[in-house]
Amino acid sequence: MKITVLDRNTVTMGDLDFGPLKKLGDVTYFDALPENEVVPALRGADAVILNKARITREVISQLPDLKYVGLFATGYNNIDCAAARERGIDVVNAPGYSTASVAQLVFSFILSFATSIAEYDASVHRGEWVYSKTFAYFPYRLTELENKTLGIVGFGAIGKRVAAIGEALGMNVIVYSRRRYDDCKYRQVEKAGLFSESDYISLNCPLNSGTEKLVSEETIGLMKKTAFIVNTSRGGVVDSKALADALNEGRIAGAGIDVLVNEPMRPDDPLRTARNCKITPHIAWASKEARERLIVMVTESLRLWQEGKPRFVVN
Repeated sequence: MKITVLDRNTVTMGDLDFGPLKKLGDVTYFDALPENEVVPALRGADAVILNKARITREVISQLPDLKYVGLFATGYNNIDCAAARERGIDVVNAPGYSTASVAQLVFSFILSFATSIAEYDASVHRGEWVYSKTFAYFPYRLTELENKTLGIVGFGAIGKRVAAIGEALGMNVIVYSRRRYDDCKYRQVEKAGLFSESDYISLNCPLNSGTEKLVSEETIGLMKKTAFIVNTSRGGVVDSKALADALNEGRIAGAGIDVLVNEPMRPDDPLRTARNCKITPHIAWASKEARERLIVMVTESLRLWQEGKPRFVVN
């Protein structure tokens, strides 16, 4: 079997072992490619494993040998699943590998807002503690998470993990999802209720027609002025301009953003200069442990597919 791996440099900086994958066939690796180089790279491949490269209907039409599309990701909105299904190509994602890693970054943002640790660290390194007249000073925000309301949008594996951490910290957890969960022990609310009640909102939902620009001028208008929002899902869940305007005008307190509509970030992205907006470059999934699990999962999924036991087929 001829296997082509695209986007290798999006999952490793030389710190991962792809050895197990090599046992499954003849493997060719490419780093991230321009769109016009994807088809030539995939010609003759039976299977492709990729992260963010777009596999469109046009791309599929030019690859008669392709039978399998595997993802170094849980999301698959970069694949034309309908076109793949019509051709009998299985599209296989990697669910759950980054749950712990993403939930950890969610609370890195939340704890950063609650404790102002970055601001205090910078203050101390500027020498302000050295010359302080008292043993402690606290001009920056310090607040407890206990009894604050944590609103979670989406209640999949990551949403459940974020809820459990919030509960362990004494937060009141509420959940909004378009489907009702019989196994959800937290209060399930409508969209308006989540945005209006929450002190912290964590977006942990997929990007689809029902969640695109879920964070909008309208929903932001329901939020408390003291509330914070954290997005580790997909950039398109947030209307970036509406959020930036609300931050700059003080209509909400802050935002933690790990994902954007356009990645890498464009120079003129409105969130880049927005007030109290902490931004990380789409790293919530990228702990060493999560990426190691990802390689194991992707390899095992392809092996099972070869044996006629496919799993995680999304189309």
